[in-house]
Amino acid sequence: QVQLVESGGGLVQAGGSLRLSCAASTIIFRLNHVGWYRQAPGKERELVAGITSGGLTNYADPVKGRFTISRNNAKNTVFLQMNSLKPEDTAVYYCRVAHYWGQGTQVTVSL
Repeated sequence: QVQLVESGGGLVQAGGSLRLSCAASTIIFRLNHVGWYRQAPGKERELVAGITSGGLTNYADPVKGRFTISRNNAKNTVFLQMNSLKPEDTAVYYCRVAHYWGQGTQVTVSL
């Protein structure tokens, strides 16, 4: 059984930064693409950023230039550095690998 645990969410003012972490209970991260998703109230869950096992990254247009995804395979952890946060970034953020999802971490950006 794979467990994914997100952390690092919280309340921040617009323009601030947060760093999310997603830790896996196995080495599954090392062999698979890992994605960060978010879901705002009343909206569908959307892909924010992804990283391949080889370190190639991709980002959704709204976060390009502000968010950075990275991974530490030795620690089975993937990170999402979020800078210049905007109120529209408010959502529950989830990490996903294969068909496994974490429980989510709330990010709230105030004016």
